[in-house]
Parts: sequence; C-alpha cells; structure tokens
Amino acid sequence: MNNWPVVIHDQELVLRPFRYRDKSQWNKVRRINADWLAPWEATRPEVDSDNPLPTFYEMVRYYNREGRELRSISLGIWLKSESGEQFIGQITLGGLVFGAYRGGHIGYWIDKRFANQGLTTRAVRALTDYAFDELKLHRIEINLRPENEASRKVAEKSGYYFEGLRSRYLHIAGDWRDHLTFVRENPNNFN
Repeated sequence: MNNWPVVIHDQELVLRPFRYRDKSQWNKVRRINADWLAPWEATRPEVDSDNPLPTFYEMVRYYNREGRELRSISLGIWLKSESGEQFIGQITLGGLVFGAYRGGHIGYWIDKRFANQGLTTRAVRALTDYAFDELKLHRIEINLRPENEASRKVAEKSGYYFEGLRSRYLHIAGDWRDHLTFVRENPNNFN
C-alpha cells in the first residue's frame, strides 16, 4: 500500500515530495507569498511559541519520515514546462488513520501568481483520487476558514460537500479560528 515516495501526475502538474535541492525555490515562493498566505496559515499557540520552527532540511526529513510511515503525505505542487519544474504550492493528506475510521484531511496552498487557474482544484482532485484508489480511504475532510472563499470553491469544485462548522478548530493567524468542514467519501464501497 505504501509506495514512498508518492509521485502523482496530472498533465503538466506533478505532486511530489520535497528534496533538499528544492530549498531555493521553496524559500523564494514562500517569501513572495508571505502576506498572501498569512491570514490562512497555521500558527503556534503561545504554549508552543518557544520551540523553534524547523529548518527546510528538518522539514523535508520529517515529511519523508511521515510519508514512509503513512501518517501524512506532504507534497510540493510543481508545474512542468520545457524548462523544468516550477514549485507553485503545497498539498498535504494528513491525519491518516486506518482501521475502522480509514480517513484523513487535505490542506493546501498555492502561489498567488498561479491562483484562479484551476491548478489547486486539480491537485486536490488528484490527491483525493490517490487516497481513495491507492490507500482505500473511506472519508477525507477539508477544513477551511469561513472567510476563505477561494479555498471553499476549491473544496466544492473537487466534489467535497459542506458538513458543518467547527468552532475555534485551529490556531490560524495568531488565534483559534472557526472552520467549515467539507467532506468527500469514497464512491467505492470497500467492506
């Protein structure tokens, strides 16, 4: 079931794990998008604020370990062209649980220069298909802030339906924020 490293192709989109050599592209895209992503990015509550954030290399090692152990699959979103691959965002299938629950949750972000082109929706669909077809997951959630209309559109266009509100669900932009929960269930009935 676990074929790490997971690489998913959708035409010119490639979802793949980060490599150490991706550091300069990662840093550049994150720097360009800092203000764009700030309202939606997870932050640490005060109780965790003394722990330093991981370096890029620590992050890559962590993502690879989590992927091999099938706890979380974090992938860069890359756009292929004749000149190579360009890093444009990130998508994660996290909180993987098997057994009776058999589910997880998807989170994502996109470089503002590539927003509103349907690329995030394609990435979510591709990762959802992988989760249903290869991992045989039953249920996947996308949790998003009510104010994030663009993310809501991605969830809906990816076939997720609104399930409900989770009050003060995640620490985002410095405080505990409400989130809307969107869900998709595997259309195949694995008994």
